[in-house]
Amino acid sequence: MFAAEILHLGVDVGGTKVAAGLVNSSGEIVFRTRVPMNARGTASQGLAAVQLAIDQVRAARPDVTLDRVGITSPGPLDPDAGIVLNPPNVPCWSNYPLVREVQRVCGLRVVLDNDANAAGLAEFLWGAARGYRYVFYATLGTGIGTGIILDGHVFHGRTGAAAEGGHMTIDYRGPRCGCGKHGCIEVLASGPAIAKRARDKLVEAGARGARLLTLAGGAAENLTAEIVGASWREGDALAGGILGETWDLLAIWLGNVIDLLDPDVIVFGGGVAELASHGFDRIRATLPRWAINPRCGEIPLLLARYGADAGIPGAAALCFVPGASREP
Repeated sequence: MFAAEILHLGVDVGGTKVAAGLVNSSGEIVFRTRVPMNARGTASQGLAAVQLAIDQVRAARPDVTLDRVGITSPGPLDPDAGIVLNPPNVPCWSNYPLVREVQRVCGLRVVLDNDANAAGLAEFLWGAARGYRYVFYATLGTGIGTGIILDGHVFHGRTGAAAEGGHMTIDYRGPRCGCGKHGCIEVLASGPAIAKRARDKLVEAGARGARLLTLAGGAAENLTAEIVGASWREGDALAGGILGETWDLLAIWLGNVIDLLDPDVIVFGGGVAELASHGFDRIRATLPRWAINPRCGEIPLLLARYGADAGIPGAAALCFVPGASREP
């Protein structure tokens, strides 16, 4: 007799959708579904979307016995109390006891965490960080989120609010971030920050900005990080300079991270990670200027296994960690 495959349920809540799926012990998604999320409706409507996604998984795979579910939600949240606090992207939930409510309507044990923490845990279990003890994970995209995994456990800090690495200030005179602080790495090196830098450069670039402007359809407001990357791949010097500045900013930030945490691997996920990976050599070469750790150059900079699909395996990873589940 062969032992039944262990599958866990992961639910990823976003501002417009709830994605849910089953993940096996190798970190592979074996089933997935998604339903719309009414993030600006009532709290009950938000809960109903989560319940519907879970019900669809159960209906499609009645052969799988589920006793727990991992859920990721935009923060801030309190993972220990199981409460979603006041996420700007999901305003229907404010101080909302999501763990208790999902347990009530679905009868499953629930683990809750934010998406970056969970994605970092998935990379530790099954991805680029497998085999490492001290992991710093960063997702680069519309924002910059981070997670810290120490010996297989997410580091939450005293109140559950640790690892907000995207809001570390590296230039106190820099632009104001959406969090209210100035010069956070998020407002300097996220996808929208790259696009803004490109628009600012176009003002004084003249003819040197022709390729970027062409790819943007002639309108600077259409510029995105992806367009900057495409222009750079075509050999455009202006785009290369914009990305070079971004890589240097990431190096300054990572120097601080290394001096604080001394991780043995740094993993990048998210929509801008592949573009950032082309600067890994430059970042490594620059790090000794920004870290006092004499062995900073030994730390691998790696691309994450999971890209756009990080939500479901990240949520499911919360269930694979011993002692992570909470009883209803």
